[in-house]
Amino acid sequence: MSLVINHNLMAMNASRNLGDAYGNLATSTRRLSSGLRIGTAADDAAGLAVRELMRADIAAMNQGIRNANDGISLIQTADGALGVIDEKLIRMKELAEQAATGTYNSDQRLIIDSEYQAMASEITRIANATKFNGIYLLNGNISASAGNPAEWGGSYDGSGVQPQGPLKIHFGPGNDAAEDYYYIEIGTSTASALGVGNSAAAGAGFSISTQQGAQEALEALDEAIISKDKIRAQLGALQNRLENTITNLQIQSENLQAAESRISDVDVAQEMTEFVRNQILTQGAVAMLAQANNLPRMAMQLIQG
Repeated sequence: MSLVINHNLMAMNASRNLGDAYGNLATSTRRLSSGLRIGTAADDAAGLAVRELMRADIAAMNQGIRNANDGISLIQTADGALGVIDEKLIRMKELAEQAATGTYNSDQRLIIDSEYQAMASEITRIANATKFNGIYLLNGNISASAGNPAEWGGSYDGSGVQPQGPLKIHFGPGNDAAEDYYYIEIGTSTASALGVGNSAAAGAGFSISTQQGAQEALEALDEAIISKDKIRAQLGALQNRLENTITNLQIQSENLQAAESRISDVDVAQEMTEFVRNQILTQGAVAMLAQANNLPRMAMQLIQG
């Protein structure tokens, strides 16, 4: 290389290398301080796209876990109320058994029937008053016309501000019926729906004011207890299903988080090695740039003789 004074090519070369090393040092510093390998799209455009989709799915899954837990809380609220209704039905059967015997006169049976009807009214009140987050649970509001759980969706309508039909529990990141949601259906649990008390259709279970009526009510009360037990059993099965769903979602979220971390997070050991390397290169480039800036003085020494 010729000794010239118009251009300091060695200084230009050292300056360029210094810029590259300093830029790499800045990148290593950013990655180590943020903990992210991908901080901008320029770092890894394809990796950034995959990471953001994963992060969206992880956030949706974690919210789905909370949704499923809310569904369990709703089921437990309904089951608790049905447990109280269970006690009322047992008391009503006890009263019907009492009125069915011939050792009581008509006045006494009317007194017994007054408590019987009071229990039926209380069942209806509980059914109409039980709610979770403003959603009435036992008054038929979230019941379905189909008995098969696979067909409950046919009774659901979520197009309005207030959804109609069974309760739709959404826990997956998409909207596929096979993967992301299912329905909770709770049958009507009022006294009239269970077929007991004078709010029900006239017949067995209507009244125990007569001995015959009391004897017929015993069978009606058995049917009412079975109907109530079917609702509770269905709720128990749905609660178990939701608990299993939560476990599965937690595993999915954990594994997806691990996959996102492998794409997005910085390997501190590797990046620290790069940081030290770039730091040494930067220091070396600064030193050589200082030396290169002094080289034109050699030409001046020749001119000055």
